[in-house]
Amino acid sequence: MRQRYEAIHELVGNTPVVRLNRVVPAGAATVWAKLEYFNPGCSVKDRIALSMVQEAERRGELVPGRSVIIEGTSGNTGIGLAMIAASKGYRCILTMPESMTVERRNTLRALGAELVLTPAAEGIRGAVEKARQLAESNPDYWEARQFDNPANPLIHRLTTAPEILRQVPEVDAFVAGVGTGGTVTGVGQVLKAARPDIKVYAVEPMDSPLLAGGKAGPHKIQGIGANFIPSVLDRDGYDEVFDVSYTDAVDTSRRLAR
Repeated sequence: MRQRYEAIHELVGNTPVVRLNRVVPAGAATVWAKLEYFNPGCSVKDRIALSMVQEAERRGELVPGRSVIIEGTSGNTGIGLAMIAASKGYRCILTMPESMTVERRNTLRALGAELVLTPAAEGIRGAVEKARQLAESNPDYWEARQFDNPANPLIHRLTTAPEILRQVPEVDAFVAGVGTGGTVTGVGQVLKAARPDIKVYAVEPMDSPLLAGGKAGPHKIQGIGANFIPSVLDRDGYDEVFDVSYTDAVDTSRRLAR
């Protein structure tokens, strides 16, 4: 492993896995958790933030010193984009629902991002629509469009999935929460190509079971459950959808922390 890096964004990816020993019942499956909080922005969204920016730079859509990164986000993608923008010298504007935590807002501002808050009742869709309006008003604004950007699942095909196959070559099931759908899509496609019998499971909030054929609704699990079907999500790429309640999500997070 390299010990010296020229920029913080070079640290994105190559996250470790750890076996869950105490929260998994004896005799059940062997469960490995991929620790995406080891990314510099502390989430899996650092991967797509870097990928979307690099692909836009490659196509000439992002020009250092002139372009402004703008995006509608519920938090983690915004943190990733703000970090990448700071590392590469871009101005960054983020639109997000006013229901997002004060801690997230403070983190984003600390990274140099400018925040535009949208009504909580409009959810992430309202934030995305606001970002689109702003992007259309200024030719120097580049909208990342995480829900529609092919660079989102691409980075998971190129990095996350190969890492998993190296770390857990015997993997026979993969589970991921669905926000944009990039992780479950990109990782799932590569894992299924490498191991055709593998099962891929998508997770969504119980209060907004859209993927399972139910109705979208308000929920309190930040980061998943966008309340619409993102275009980057391959709905044929997963075998089953699990729903999770807010209470179970919080309780499990606490058990994992202890």
